[in-house]
Amino acid sequence: MKVIGIVGYKGSGKTHLGINLSEELKRRGYTVAIVKHVQGSLDLPHKDTSLYRGHCDQLIAISEEGVTEFFKGKLNFEQVLDSLDADFIIVEGFKEKKNFPKIVCLREKGEEKKLSDGLEIGLVGNGNFHPDRDISTIADLVVEKAFKLPNLDCGDCGFDTCYELARKILKGKRKVSDCTRLGQDVEVRVAGEPMELNPFVADILRKTLKGFLSGLKGFKEGKIRIKIRKGKER
Repeated sequence: MKVIGIVGYKGSGKTHLGINLSEELKRRGYTVAIVKHVQGSLDLPHKDTSLYRGHCDQLIAISEEGVTEFFKGKLNFEQVLDSLDADFIIVEGFKEKKNFPKIVCLREKGEEKKLSDGLEIGLVGNGNFHPDRDISTIADLVVEKAFKLPNLDCGDCGFDTCYELARKILKGKRKVSDCTRLGQDVEVRVAGEPMELNPFVADILRKTLKGFLSGLKGFKEGKIRIKIRKGKER
C-alpha cells in the first residue's frame, strides 16, 4: 500500500487534482482508494466529496461526526487506512499527518511556506505543475515516491519519529526499508493505536493464533484480523 497526501487551502483544487490523479493511476492499471477530510456534515451529495464517486475504487470521507461510505461510528485515521485494499491511497486534507509524502496545492504566493513540512514531492498551481496538463508527470512522481510509515515512533530506525525518517527518505538519505516495523507480519492495535511488539512476542502471537484457527473448518492461509469489542464488566 502506497499513500500520497494532497493538501492545500479551500479552493486550491485539491479534489480536482485527486480525481485526475486517481484516473491516471487507474489508467495505468492500479487500484485507488481515496480518504478525504470533510468539514462539518457528511451529507455527501451536496459536497465536492461526491465528485470522487466513479473515479476511484474505494472512497472514505471522515469528519468530526464520524466516517461514511463503509463504516458507521467513529474510527481513527490509521484504522481507516488499514481497512482499505488498494495499490494507492490518495489522502485529501489531514495536513497534520506526517508519515507519508504530500502534494501541495497552491492558490497564491506565500502559501507554500505555510503548507510545506518537508514531505512535499511536488507543488500544483500558481505557476507550478498544472493539475490537467502535467498529470502524467505528477503520477510518475507518486508511483516513484509514495509510501506510508506506520506512525509508531518506535525509534528502531534510529530516529525518534516516523516523520524524521520520512523526511530523510524523501531527501534520498534513507530508504523505506529502513523502517523495521513495515516488514513485520503481526500487528496489534488497542483502541485504534498500534502497540510495539518485539520479535519474540510477535512470533508467539503468530504461532498461537494460527494454531487455534488452523483447526477450524474453513481456515485458509491469509491475512488474519481479530477485533475484540469492549464488553460490560460482570
